[in-house]
Amino acid sequence: MEAAALLSPTATSRSPLPLLSTAPAAHRLHVLLPLSGRRRRLCLRSSPRPRGSLGCAGDCVVRSMGSSRERGVLVKTSSSSASVESATQEVGAASSGEWSGDAIRRRFLDFYAARGHKILPSSSLVPDDPTVFLTIAGMLQFKPIFLGKEPRRVPCATTSQKCIRTNDIENVGRTSRHQTFFEMLGNFSFGDYFKKEAITWAWELTTKEFGLPPERLWISVFQDDDEAFSIWHNEVGVPKERIKRLGEDDNFWTSGATGPCGPCSEIYYDFYPERGSSDADLGDDSRFIEFYNLVFMQYNKKDDGSLEPLKQKNIDTGMGLERMARILQKVPNNYETDLIFPIIEKAASMALVSYTTADDAMKTNLKIIGDHMRAVVYLISDGVIPSNIGRGYVVRRLIRRVVRIGRLIGIRGDGHGNSEGAFLPSLAEVAISLSTEIDPDVESRRKSILGELQREELRFVQTLERGEKLLDELLDEALSSAGNNGGKPCLSGKDVFLLYDTYGFPVEITAEIAGERGVIVDMKGFDMEMENQRKQSQAAHNVVKLSVGNETEIVKSIPDTEFLGYDSLSATAVVKGLLVNGNSVNVVSEGSDVEIFLDRTPFYAESGGQVGDNGFLYVYGEEDAKQKAVIEINDVQKSLGNIFVHKGTIKQGSVEVGKEIDAAVDAKLRQGAKAHHTATHLLQSALKSVIGSETSQAGSLVAFDRLRFDFNFHRPLSEEELMKIESLVNQWVSSATHLETKVMDLQDAKNAGAIAMFGEKYGEQVRVVEVPGVSMELCGGTHVSNTAEIRGFKIISEQGIASGVRRIEAVAGDAFVEYVCARDNYMRRLCSSLKVKAEDVNGRVETILEELRTTRNEVSSLRSKIAVLKAASLANKATTIDNTRVVVENMGDVDADGLKSAAEYLVDTLEDPAAVILGSSPGDGKVSLVAAFSPGVVKMGIQAGKFVGGIAKLCGGGGGGKANFAQAGGRKPENLPGALEKARDEIVAAISSKSS
Repeated sequence: MEAAALLSPTATSRSPLPLLSTAPAAHRLHVLLPLSGRRRRLCLRSSPRPRGSLGCAGDCVVRSMGSSRERGVLVKTSSSSASVESATQEVGAASSGEWSGDAIRRRFLDFYAARGHKILPSSSLVPDDPTVFLTIAGMLQFKPIFLGKEPRRVPCATTSQKCIRTNDIENVGRTSRHQTFFEMLGNFSFGDYFKKEAITWAWELTTKEFGLPPERLWISVFQDDDEAFSIWHNEVGVPKERIKRLGEDDNFWTSGATGPCGPCSEIYYDFYPERGSSDADLGDDSRFIEFYNLVFMQYNKKDDGSLEPLKQKNIDTGMGLERMARILQKVPNNYETDLIFPIIEKAASMALVSYTTADDAMKTNLKIIGDHMRAVVYLISDGVIPSNIGRGYVVRRLIRRVVRIGRLIGIRGDGHGNSEGAFLPSLAEVAISLSTEIDPDVESRRKSILGELQREELRFVQTLERGEKLLDELLDEALSSAGNNGGKPCLSGKDVFLLYDTYGFPVEITAEIAGERGVIVDMKGFDMEMENQRKQSQAAHNVVKLSVGNETEIVKSIPDTEFLGYDSLSATAVVKGLLVNGNSVNVVSEGSDVEIFLDRTPFYAESGGQVGDNGFLYVYGEEDAKQKAVIEINDVQKSLGNIFVHKGTIKQGSVEVGKEIDAAVDAKLRQGAKAHHTATHLLQSALKSVIGSETSQAGSLVAFDRLRFDFNFHRPLSEEELMKIESLVNQWVSSATHLETKVMDLQDAKNAGAIAMFGEKYGEQVRVVEVPGVSMELCGGTHVSNTAEIRGFKIISEQGIASGVRRIEAVAGDAFVEYVCARDNYMRRLCSSLKVKAEDVNGRVETILEELRTTRNEVSSLRSKIAVLKAASLANKATTIDNTRVVVENMGDVDADGLKSAAEYLVDTLEDPAAVILGSSPGDGKVSLVAAFSPGVVKMGIQAGKFVGGIAKLCGGGGGGKANFAQAGGRKPENLPGALEKARDEIVAAISSKSS
């Protein structure tokens, strides 16, 4: 199977870690496929390819700077390349130049379309499934169908799916086929056909359509799958010696401890058939490559480990597009296919090197750049913005790796004459130009993608520069420590890892700079730190589970709920099921919390950012029509497709399965939700109008009393921009425009310009909500019929919630009126207190603030003078150490400014050389520290910044500054006396050692 596993780590905000390392468990965003072994070779083989294989960089040379046709020609450079040349010359019914990546993709999709498969578009790299972090397989969008949670929309389908996997990042560029971004070609059957068709079609596609020589193809099957073996041998005609039976670890796919599972069969290409079939090992990467994987999903694995046949047997396949392109284009690795190589060529030209003549290290770096640029372009296009959390963390790590490597290989400037500019946009331009066939939306988001990459690169360059400063300090310490101990200066593995991990500073540069200054680098220690982090990361891996559990059993007899809420707020319905604490029951009595399933409902279930309706369900007597039961509904959710779950409490009487009820939605709350949902659409249009059409939605909440809208943008909005946005929305509200809603084909809606809501999943038929001339969006939510119903719109706040993501909160409808009235009441009280009119409030407040500032300055000046007077008496207490005057004193409750003034006075008063260290406890559990050193002390190599920082740690704080003056603070005033005593000892010891 392509894969059914992904991560869902708990990412928290912290300094991002560079991608080449493996981050701590809580932050690393990696994937773990459910089974190890050869079955997962399609993406996880990690051993390097030996010399002499097709992937060898030493035994064959590729003309890589010309066209894709030229790059398909291999030039022998040694006798061992003869087999390589013959291996590639026999591939394909047509010349390699005919097999572009786009042509292979189209041939695959057309092949299965001609056999009744519906061609479906690639889903986003941000999956709808909340249990999955990123899209890693073509089957992911069909997971609910495989589980029986959603009905199949088509009997069989074919796709070319964008995928991201980062679990094997250290092998990208180093092996012939590891990638973070790749395309998975797949054909899927949802109970329509099974093994025979899947196998025979896969063979026909491979040998007839793509023209691969049958004698070069090997097959693997599960050891007990006699049916698949028979089809391959008896019907397809593959010789027995080229069909390998492999064990459960290799060729039996499972989704987890329980759930759908089944045997696999894989097709391998043999680069060296002359080696014969005796003792052939399909795991030998120097000879074989797996390029097509067929999964026969035919069992359900139960809790006790037993297997029961699925009622609906499914097919799930995956063919790696880049792998097939490598074979057909006759190149030694995936990177030199036309899917990636143009990016590599661009990077090489910007680094002023030739890929053809580059050494292995340079080629590896260029391959990494080519791979990662594809990944970040598609991720940003799908709305994933660089950040320190979640999916944004993956993007940031990939970008930082490219920036580091680009600088390492000599890329400087943007490629357009600006030596200080960002180079990522120039590379992204190439990746975007290659995107049309797989995702045409990437081109339309070009401006946003390039802008995000430029900002992130320039931001990271600053981080790298900070790393350079830290490296200088660490080298100074290493040299100083070695001088004191008489040993050889060495930069510890922990320090090298800190530079690499936190600042993204290349290890190679660290070692080079250290060597220039005569400092060795503890690479063993660095490797140990890397290994520790890798282990922590692997412990955090998660597997996506495809389980058939109790909830499926409970609702499998319950039909989809008919939603009536667009046209009515009340309806009569029949109770189809009841749940209490997750258990199915027939009757629920007064006082119990309950989940109720109805055949039809006017209640809106939470989706598209809009909260579920509130209201009541009523049960009446069959004979006297008297009210028998009242159920208060406080939430409605969707479960297993389109089944609505009404969550509430039995306030009176009891409710029973099969009984008829009257359902009534709270009209006031629904109106609030409608006003806020339509206002959200208007807000998005206003944002695009004011700050640019490239901004896109990143999340939303439509509640009864407010709305929240998250959007991608790189800076805070100005007051003027916020006022323009408010004004536009209120202008559209006052225009009293009637909304239009219609159901239409998804593609027709997109062609008409309809915007898709973030995170929403759409079928072939979609509901389009339009405010004519203003907004058109795909939306299943409830809306006002006329914009005048919104009454008014007011932005409450605008703030950043993540790097590149902003959030606006606003009110509309009744909530808008309540908000304005409350603010008016506050203003009346303020006017009364200040005894001014509303229009004079700002002026009066400014006057008060200015008076306060003046008073504070006067107080601060007085305190500084008092501190200086106290300091004058301390000058007489100075001790002399080897001709250096030293003052270390506690000045009581003097504030930080006063402490600074006192220290400056003392160091100016005392003769050079002089060292002054003062501390105080100004109150509120605070500690202030200051160190002032005269030029003579600084010349001794004693720096105030480093000195005071170490002392501050004893008081629960920190700080720093320049060599001659530094300040610090802390939160443990009880430790101040001990800290000053330690400061006295250390400064005396330091001066004594420098003077001796």
